[in-house]
Amino acid sequence: MEKFATFFLLFIAYSFLGWLMEVTCKLFELKRFVNRGFLIGPICPIYGYGVLGILFLIGNDTTDFLTVFLKSIFICSILEYFTSYFMEKLFKARWWDYSKRKYNINGRICLETMIPFGILGTTIVYIINPLVLKIINLINPQVKIILTFILLVIYLIDNIVSFNVMSKIKVEIKKQKVDNTELIHKHIMDWLSKNSILYNHIKNAYPKFKINIKNLERKKDK
Repeated sequence: MEKFATFFLLFIAYSFLGWLMEVTCKLFELKRFVNRGFLIGPICPIYGYGVLGILFLIGNDTTDFLTVFLKSIFICSILEYFTSYFMEKLFKARWWDYSKRKYNINGRICLETMIPFGILGTTIVYIINPLVLKIINLINPQVKIILTFILLVIYLIDNIVSFNVMSKIKVEIKKQKVDNTELIHKHIMDWLSKNSILYNHIKNAYPKFKINIKNLERKKDK
């Protein structure tokens, strides 16, 4: 149980640090706070999963810097690609698109983001993770388990609420009777603005999401 608690706290720590990095980048770009990610809370789980994937793949073998760098690129790129793919299939919209950037694969990943993934992953393995792990190991085992239970409950509730919000967005998208991406996008953005802060969060976090008309499976009137 303590081992699970350690890994879960690592997941939460890196999900928060990833969220913090995204928010900081947007703060410099837009000069305002934007709560990034699909979840309501201050975490981006894709970073937590990415770091755990890197740590599991690399294991204790950190002697070769280049190998760590390439494995970091591989894990993060695979994760970003399939997250984009399954989110699009699930919610009938694409939440980021690199189609206009050079050396992209289906607009889901591109070289411009892959290299930073490698740098970030390598920095985590050699510098950040030893420090984070040391801090987690300083926590009393019983306190660690209690903290894990509390954070796990909060995380699951956040996922349930956020999934419900995304499902309603999907339903609203499917209600549209026109086969025009721009018109549907405008309607959805207006609809998001008129709803609660939970919906506005999605609008602000992903203002350039694209509706995928091909995935809407419309029934034509006879």
